[in-house]
Amino acid sequence: MKPIRVLILDDHPLLRLGLKRALEHEEGLAVAADCADLASLKAWLAGGGEADVAIVDRGLPDGDGLDMVPELKARGMKVIILTVEDADEEIRAAIDTGVDGYLLKSSDTDQILHAIGIVMQDAGAFPTHVLQKIARGDGGTDPLSKLSQRELEIAELVAQGYSNKVIGGKLNLSDNTVRNHLANIMQKLGFHNRVQVATLVLQHLKRHKRL
Repeated sequence: MKPIRVLILDDHPLLRLGLKRALEHEEGLAVAADCADLASLKAWLAGGGEADVAIVDRGLPDGDGLDMVPELKARGMKVIILTVEDADEEIRAAIDTGVDGYLLKSSDTDQILHAIGIVMQDAGAFPTHVLQKIARGDGGTDPLSKLSQRELEIAELVAQGYSNKVIGGKLNLSDNTVRNHLANIMQKLGFHNRVQVATLVLQHLKRHKRL
């Protein structure tokens, strides 16, 4: 089995080195590149660099790592933000770009390794406290009323962090069927990633005292 290739983008040498060593000692993982700034990342990409997962810091010497998310996603990479920023607006900005995970730099190595495994299963790697921070919406009309009962079931399981495969197993559906339902859910809600779906469900549960 081919190892999961990980790209590291962070300007802190010690963090970058520590994370690189931890990943290199983990079976099934390989470090594709470690970059300290946007310029070196762009040069690596221009040279044909490829990875499966990118771990990206936001505060870099020559810009915001978030600006690279669309290109990394377009190249087929899962993107996990690893940052010190935990303000609601920072988290929302990251989710709006379509990141697959969001971790704080206080996370330990096991949490980072777990997040890599989660995003590779097409699920979102967002700790509960991060999701709860952004699950702060007002009342108003409930957009979830647009969904069918089956779509609501899937949306709630997405909010619990389950991958398509696990959701399929719980509901006796194929991966493709779950994927199609999720695409319909996002289309109805005007969303472009599963994390936005999860956030909306959590807002709904909070309003109805189920969170």
